[in-house]
Amino acid sequence: MNSRNAFAARWSGKWALITGASAGIGLALAEELASAGTNLVVSARRKDRLESLASRLRANHSVKVEILSADLANPGAPDHIRTFTQAKFLEIELLINNAGFGAYGPFYQSDLKRQLEMLQVNCAAVVHLTHLYLSDMVARGHGDILILASVAGFQAVPYISTYAATKAFDLRFAEGIAEEVRRYGVHVCALCPGSTETEFRVVAGQPERTFRGAETAEKVARTGLRALAAGKSSVISGFKNTMSVEGQRLAPRGLVSRVAASMFAPSAKESRE
Repeated sequence: MNSRNAFAARWSGKWALITGASAGIGLALAEELASAGTNLVVSARRKDRLESLASRLRANHSVKVEILSADLANPGAPDHIRTFTQAKFLEIELLINNAGFGAYGPFYQSDLKRQLEMLQVNCAAVVHLTHLYLSDMVARGHGDILILASVAGFQAVPYISTYAATKAFDLRFAEGIAEEVRRYGVHVCALCPGSTETEFRVVAGQPERTFRGAETAEKVARTGLRALAAGKSSVISGFKNTMSVEGQRLAPRGLVSRVAASMFAPSAKESRE
């Protein structure tokens, strides 16, 4: 069975909720699921992009699409999303906690407000939304949750230190919850991509040289959905990324951090800009 047929068998005619759906991996996940017949609630900050996406998915795949503009940097946003789906009597079979962002540069020089917003979006909102929807899934004996982590979550990464720490949280949170709820027929999986062809690098202000060998968002999306459907609690996207993570396990953690620092440290030119 190919991926699209597998996704259709699991989620066709059901409702999925995707945060951060207006671009990148979130958009690719929406496209993959819609092509398999999944109805969607797509949420992000940019309403115009959501409207364009919804129109395209409805026209191309004849699925139902609801849109909701929400900024997960606002602690009240998860409750707003939950109220929205409840008001429309939508049973969310698949929750995808995709929204997230990073910020590049020396931590001591960074904007503290932006760092704290990163914790809110990448961690607190993930916990909040998962808690809001998980109890219903457990009660009915089925449901799926995909959480976007990162290969950065397997080690310290200087100059994106907060981002890497948030993704370590997402990875361990997903793996732990997965084992708690597996016996109830609910599956949770952490998707760990490496460099991906999205807007992430530009938004984070990260140099292009640190994004060599980037995968497409479509490939990452398919990897995550396949792993979730197969009942895995985590998956690394890409052979090279998998080998990199495995190699790190054999080296002292301090050495891994120093190597990462040498790779990510701003050059003299970048520091001046």
